[in-house]
Amino acid sequence: MPVIDYIADFADELTAIRRDIHEHPELGFEEVRTSAIVAQKLTEWGITITTGLGKTGVVGVLDGTRPGRTIGLRADMDALPIHEETNLPYASKTPGVMHACGHDGHTTMLLGAAKYLATHRDFAGRVVFIFQPAEEGLGGARAMIADGLFEKFPCDELYGMHNSPMDPMGVAGLRKGPAMAGSDFFDITIKGRGSHGARPEDSIDPVVIASAMVTQMQSIVARNVTPTQPAVLSVTKIHGGDAYNVVPETVTLGGTIRFFDADTGALISQRIRDLCAGMAQSYGCDIHVDLRNTFDVLMNDDTLADHLLAAAQSVIGDGATLRDELIMGSEDFADMLRVVPGAYLHIGHDGDVPVHNPGFVLDDKLLPLGASIFANLVQARGEAA
Repeated sequence: MPVIDYIADFADELTAIRRDIHEHPELGFEEVRTSAIVAQKLTEWGITITTGLGKTGVVGVLDGTRPGRTIGLRADMDALPIHEETNLPYASKTPGVMHACGHDGHTTMLLGAAKYLATHRDFAGRVVFIFQPAEEGLGGARAMIADGLFEKFPCDELYGMHNSPMDPMGVAGLRKGPAMAGSDFFDITIKGRGSHGARPEDSIDPVVIASAMVTQMQSIVARNVTPTQPAVLSVTKIHGGDAYNVVPETVTLGGTIRFFDADTGALISQRIRDLCAGMAQSYGCDIHVDLRNTFDVLMNDDTLADHLLAAAQSVIGDGATLRDELIMGSEDFADMLRVVPGAYLHIGHDGDVPVHNPGFVLDDKLLPLGASIFANLVQARGEAA
């Protein structure tokens, strides 16, 4: 694979940066140490930085030697509330927090591209390096946008990439148009009436109501959504009760809706509200529903997808391809792509454990590949201006 020679020469440095970030993971909007590392490295390489966008976001700006397009490159920095179980020598030192999605790798790949471009400025245009906090459902992209990201740093095109552990090293792909699902998150609170566990007749049992609700909610996609529209509704958490002999007063449950069509998402949300209202009346309890949009549908621009794919092919060859597969996972880079056109690539690295798993391991050989793809993209788009 033709990794840029200069980047290959400092691959060990990239590995050290990535493992250091991995060892000290930080949750969304808490990436103080990580953003400080990013800011320090960019400054060392002569890249102008701005900190504090979206609370802990960092933006670097680098001009080439002649006029051209402004290309935005984005990486996410946050970790997940997962306790690491890899037993790696550089495993997380923070209990209950882990880079289980590879954002430490994404950050490092973009740093690698930044170092190369800072020392090889013979490209046209400007590069805006966007290091984003809080991608994992906390709205980091929206926070940076609200802080004036694209007013302060206008971009003509915008690109990002994500590791894909279940694909082999040297395999990458993207889909034109809608590529990753939009998502709403929900929390539902059921307030019944508590009682002694021996006298359930004195209760309005929220555990029974919640159990029925989980079952009934599974019929929404199966019986209300058009079968040709991909959609997922998952209840992912349920909490209630503290003792064996007490019927609790309250149960809470939460989860996510995934969709590629806004009307489908709205339909599912309304059916959840209707179902909760009906069950509250039927059981004589109070049910509160909090439904909120968290991710937009990620839309890859057709033409810019071709440019990103070409940059990937320049590094990994025919392993980079267009795909038809819709990904039901969500990505808040979608919010940025609603403002600036661009594209998003998934690139493999020979893993055998999926992301968001306590045993997830990112292969460091991916780092110079990703950095080279970003660097080649900037140089190619500048020449095409």
